[in-house]
Amino acid sequence: MSQELNFSSATDLAARIRRKEVSATEVMQAHLAQIERVNPKVNAIVTLHAEQALAQARAADAKQAKGEPLGPLHGLPIAHKDLFMTKGMRTTLGSPIFKDNVPDRSHLLVERAWNAGAIAVGKSNTPEFGAGSQTFNAVFGATRNPYDLTKTCGGSSGGAGVALATGMVALADGSDLGASLRNPANFCNVVGLRPSPGRVPSYPSKHLWGTLSVHGPMGRTVEDTALLLSAQAGFDPRVPIAVQGTGEQFRAPLKRDFKGTRIAFSPGFGGQVPVDKRVEKIIAAQARVFTDLGCVLEDAAPDFSGAHEVFLTLRAHLFEINNGAYLDNHRDKLKATVIWNIEAARKLSAVDIARADAERTKILDRVSKFFETYDYLVIPVNQVLPFPIEQEYVDEINGEKLGDYLSWMKSCYYITITGHPAISVPAGFTDEGLPVGIQIVGRSFADLAVLQLGYAFEQATQVGKRRPPVVD
Repeated sequence: MSQELNFSSATDLAARIRRKEVSATEVMQAHLAQIERVNPKVNAIVTLHAEQALAQARAADAKQAKGEPLGPLHGLPIAHKDLFMTKGMRTTLGSPIFKDNVPDRSHLLVERAWNAGAIAVGKSNTPEFGAGSQTFNAVFGATRNPYDLTKTCGGSSGGAGVALATGMVALADGSDLGASLRNPANFCNVVGLRPSPGRVPSYPSKHLWGTLSVHGPMGRTVEDTALLLSAQAGFDPRVPIAVQGTGEQFRAPLKRDFKGTRIAFSPGFGGQVPVDKRVEKIIAAQARVFTDLGCVLEDAAPDFSGAHEVFLTLRAHLFEINNGAYLDNHRDKLKATVIWNIEAARKLSAVDIARADAERTKILDRVSKFFETYDYLVIPVNQVLPFPIEQEYVDEINGEKLGDYLSWMKSCYYITITGHPAISVPAGFTDEGLPVGIQIVGRSFADLAVLQLGYAFEQATQVGKRRPPVVD
C-alpha cells in the first residue's frame, strides 16, 4: 500500500492541494485508511470522526472549486489533544469523569486551526488531565511507541506524537507544562515546539495569567511545526499574557546563516541533572553538525539551582486550580499521581507559593544573563530513553534514585520555569532503534530563531525521515 500522502510534509501537502495536484478528499481518505490500518497497534487516535472529516474534506474541495479564499492549513488532517474542547466531538481529558463529555464549544486553539482550513480526524490520547509523561488512562488505555510497541511514547501529548510518526495525521497540537510537547516528540522521532508563554493564547482557561503551561504545535518537520504555529499564534484580548501580533512570521522561509552564532552546548546539562549515558552520547555526537553550520560551541549551562522545588510548588498550585474540584467530588475516579499533585498543593502555604515565585524570578534573572552571552542553549530533551509501557514513570537514572515521579523530566521543566521557547528535533537512534531528540532553547520570545536553528539541524541530519517499523 502506498503511503506517499501520509508521509509527505504538511507544507508540501498544502501546496499540492492548492495546485489541485491532489484533492483534500484524497488526502483525507489516505489518512483515514492509515488510521484504520495502524491505529489498532498503537492506540493514538481515541475518538475518530471519519464521516465528518470526509464530509468536511469534500466541502473544502467545493470551496476551492468556487475560487474562495483558502486558509494556510486548507485540507490538512489534524488531531486535537483530548484535553482541548472540540465542539460536537467527545473530549474526555483522559478521565472517567468526562468519558461521555461532548462540548458545545471549542478551545481557541482548535478554532484557529479550523478557521485556517485544517480538518479534524478526531482526538489524540493523553494521560488523565495531562498528568505525567506516560500516555495512558482508564478510559482508552495506553498509547504505544511506534518504534518499539513494548515502550511508552511519552506524554502528555503522546497520542499526537504517535499519530504524526505513523502518518495518521499531517499535523497535531498539544500542551506543555513540564515536557508535554517536547517529550513525546523526542520519544517518537517528530518535532514539538514549546512556544513562549502567550505566543499561543489559551481560552477558555481557569488560569488566564498562567505562564507554566503553554499550548503549541507538533509536526513531522520543523517547517510543518512552524506552519501550524502560524495559525495558532496571534493576539487575543481575552488573554492578558497574549503576545501582540499575528502568526504570519512563522510562514516565512526558515533558512538563515548561523556563522558565528554562539551556542552553549551541554549534552550532560552541566551535571545538574542525571542523563542516561546513551542519550548523552547521541547528543554529544551532534556537536559537529552545529560547528559545520558555522556555530561557535562552548560547554556551558545556566545555573538552575532551586528549579526543581520551584516547579513542584507551582505545578501543584496549578493542579489545584485546574483539578481540585475533581478530588472533592470524584476521588474514586482519579489516578494516584493526580491525587498526589492536588494533595501536595493543599499542604502549601501562601508563603510557600510566594517563595517559589520569588525563587523563579532569581532563576529567570540568571538565565537571562546567560543568554546575553549565548544565542542558544542545546541540551537533551529527555534524560532517559523510552521505557517499558507497563512502567508508569522512571525512578532511577544511571543507578541514581529519583525522589518523585517527575524528576526524570528536569531537562525539560527547568526550561518551563524560565519560559524560554524550546524545540525538540530528531537527533539519532540507539543501537536498539529507539529515538533520541535534541532540545534547542532560545532567548526570551525568540520562537522564530529557535525554529530556524531547529530547521538547519534537521536539514543537516535528516534523522526525522526514518519511519517507525509499525507502518511497514
